[in-house]
Amino acid sequence: MSSPGHGVRRRREYPYALFLIPGALAFLAVIVIPSLMNTGISLTHWQGVGGPEWAGLDNYRDLLDDSAFWESFRHSLAMVVAMAVIPTALGLVLAAALFDYIARHIGTRTASVLRACFYLPQVLPVAVAGIVWSWILAPENGALNEALDAVGLGSLRHDWLGDPDFALFSVMAVMVWVQLGFPLVVFMAGLQRVDPSLHEAAELDGASWWRRFWHVTLVQIRPEIFVVLL
Repeated sequence: MSSPGHGVRRRREYPYALFLIPGALAFLAVIVIPSLMNTGISLTHWQGVGGPEWAGLDNYRDLLDDSAFWESFRHSLAMVVAMAVIPTALGLVLAAALFDYIARHIGTRTASVLRACFYLPQVLPVAVAGIVWSWILAPENGALNEALDAVGLGSLRHDWLGDPDFALFSVMAVMVWVQLGFPLVVFMAGLQRVDPSLHEAAELDGASWWRRFWHVTLVQIRPEIFVVLL
């Protein structure tokens, strides 16, 4: 027989579950059902009109032999790296530098200003950022090529968005610039909740900054890392 306190606790927790129902229904309607329908259609020959004909795995076999698919797949992986992996790693290093060095040795106000500068691309509309970077990377009179000319490196001028050898990396660099501010702010917030006594104890034991960062800081801010990567 359950205790009265257990029953009260369950009654208190039950209403919170009701708030999950709208999100669960939306996820079911927008993600799950269309995904299942898409999977079913992928197993047929169908042009969008008439009745679909069962094809089994023929479409997937053709896809795996399609060089355009693999090229697109590599580009998609590159975008994942530019939007998640690089900003997370770089944001973690920059957050640690702002928090552990600049804030302590130069001043918290300077660290706050730099943090705001890094976060600025997050608040810019994507269309505005795209236009600005198209001006910067323009092959004729673009800011980057003009800067290279100004410092005597005109031989490095390129059509950054038109040259197949540089276009993907140029777009990846812009994506890193756009995405960097979010992990930086999240990680700096996470670093503030790390218990300073842990670092002090590790420092007394002779641990270097890198070892303290690897064994203390990263362990303590794992939730923030998960949120950023997600």
